[in-house]
Amino acid sequence: MPEIKTIPVSCNKDCAAGCPLIAHVEDGKIVKITNSPNGTPYMQGCAKGFQAMRAAYAPDRLLKPLIRTGARGSGDFKEVSWDEALDYAAAGLRKIKEKFGSESIIFLGGSGCCRGALHNTGSLTQRFLNMYGGYTQTYSNYSSAASDFVTPFVFGTLEVGIDAATLQHSKLIILWGANIMDTRFGCEYPARIREAGKNGVPIIVIDPRKSRTAKLPDAEWLPIRPGTDTAMMASVLYELLKNNQVDYPYLEKYCTGFDQVEKYILGTDDNQPKTPEWAEQICGTPAASIKKLADLYGRTKPAALIPGLSVQRNIGGEEAMRMAMVLQAATGNIGKSGGASGGCIWDGLPVPECGCMDTANRPENPLIPEYRWPDAILEGKNGGYPTDIKAVYNAGGNYLSQGSDIKKNMRAFNKVEFSVCHEHFMTPTARYCDVILPATAFMEREDILFTGMNYLLYSGKAIDPPGDVKNDYDIFCELADRLGFLDVFSEGKTAAQWIEQFAAESAITDFEHFKQTGIYTGKDQMRIGLSDFIADPKKNPLETPSGKIELASEKYAETGFPAVPAYRGMADQKEYPLRLITPHALYRINSSYSNIQWFREREPQALWMNPADAEKRGIQDADKVIVRSPRGKMRISVTLKEKIMPGAVCLLQGIWPNLDELGTDLAGAANMLTSTTPTEPCMGSRTHSVLVEVERN
Repeated sequence: MPEIKTIPVSCNKDCAAGCPLIAHVEDGKIVKITNSPNGTPYMQGCAKGFQAMRAAYAPDRLLKPLIRTGARGSGDFKEVSWDEALDYAAAGLRKIKEKFGSESIIFLGGSGCCRGALHNTGSLTQRFLNMYGGYTQTYSNYSSAASDFVTPFVFGTLEVGIDAATLQHSKLIILWGANIMDTRFGCEYPARIREAGKNGVPIIVIDPRKSRTAKLPDAEWLPIRPGTDTAMMASVLYELLKNNQVDYPYLEKYCTGFDQVEKYILGTDDNQPKTPEWAEQICGTPAASIKKLADLYGRTKPAALIPGLSVQRNIGGEEAMRMAMVLQAATGNIGKSGGASGGCIWDGLPVPECGCMDTANRPENPLIPEYRWPDAILEGKNGGYPTDIKAVYNAGGNYLSQGSDIKKNMRAFNKVEFSVCHEHFMTPTARYCDVILPATAFMEREDILFTGMNYLLYSGKAIDPPGDVKNDYDIFCELADRLGFLDVFSEGKTAAQWIEQFAAESAITDFEHFKQTGIYTGKDQMRIGLSDFIADPKKNPLETPSGKIELASEKYAETGFPAVPAYRGMADQKEYPLRLITPHALYRINSSYSNIQWFREREPQALWMNPADAEKRGIQDADKVIVRSPRGKMRISVTLKEKIMPGAVCLLQGIWPNLDELGTDLAGAANMLTSTTPTEPCMGSRTHSVLVEVERN
């Protein structure tokens, strides 16, 4: 019988789960991937990890470098040797730098491989471009821009998360726009929440659709109109005030600004009390349901209110995050075991010490908001942006699927003079690049991976790379050699030597044991963000102007928006009466695996629509419909479900677009309909604030 080797691996993908897995390898081929026996029983992987070898062995995997021969977007390329491809890429970058300056190059991507200490498409590309003279740098991200922006105004830090194990002490869990069963946040959260429900802990899921999380046997679903979370939160706080369920001693000791928030909630200044009846007209959630939630929340402690990133990907998403923090403060649940801050739990606590690749940061790099990168390319200095961008370096990104307003993104790629990408497949973005450099997948190299939790994971090389595929690090080394800075870029180290160095700089005391088990566990698995401050606020003041939790922030008011979090949602439009949400798929990591048949057939792309909305439009289940917004339109099948509330429709994000000759998308790519106009002041994503109309085809 052939020997089966077991090798620790972990997906180096844009998913915060951080799962310790085991690849079972027979005759040099992965035959299965399973959970690691060295993790806790709560550390569970998912289908995306267990079936990741399907992407590594996919028939459309890019195996050789490619140079474009036809028009951008045509898909016409020729296979070339690595020497020819790298010479071509180096010559193109050199020409752009000499003619326009290195700041005319923009880096896009980074999240394709984003958890590795070494094989990290973000840090490697930044290091390369910084050492080449700098570049136009994007700030913030598509995922958590509003949350990252507002959290320091309230808490003075981003370290406001919790360890999943602390949920065993919760008496109530409110998942506000958080579909934990699909998006996970950490590999322990799904099992912890299931266990809490089985132990009788109420699980409340607030979401426009009945997600897989809302379908848990012990969960209660409260539908809410997209983008109206702040209003409903305000009405919950109104009820807490009305029923004397606000923890004033806690607020006095730890917070400032609640008196200003209270005036807003009671309508002292605007003559509009934020009652459940007021919220019902905005949110579509019955006032009685809001009152029931507020009563349960007010009398149940400790309670963990966990907002998903969805609530802050909205116009005014900044205020939803701030109001969630206000609710947790008003109920005395911040910094306590079984509670939560009301802020984002994603990467919300320090990770164990470990070395990682230095990006050679250049503070003088021009900055633009990531959400507006196509506008920066198309408008340049004449549009008020700091540079005229002439080249794109794309590593680990599929912006012609994942960037808002896909047609605008295509125009931006067509405008630049040169573009390079590292890829596994001929993605929509790769089709618009001039040279494609095929890169390894996580199973084809070793690395140390960060998880966002109190763990480090070792991901070993389970299989050899196919064809002429190279590691991103080695690609950058060869390009740096051609451009004259290999010595400073590589510091004379191979990939293996970098990993040994990072391990030596880490909390890991036995690297060989770590490589065998695949997991290093931090000592404290019961951490609660802000607990030191709550234990002794005078000894451990926050880095806010007051040293306390600032529920109303005068510093935030300097952005031009009110110091007090207040509902400022999206206005309705008669021409586009439906609100589109674009959640993450269960079987994709953003757009990764969109092209893999096994994953596609388990989650067919279709528009969810409530039967009441369909009846008004003469639409039947499984009909082909046209979905249009001010930005674009698509033709797609519709699925009628009571699981999406009336007035809202749902389309999973991440499918690669497929445009016909008239520019109509036939695949169901959600970003055909979205806008690059951001939510302010964070200048971040508002991909759940999309107005559409749906018509029978």
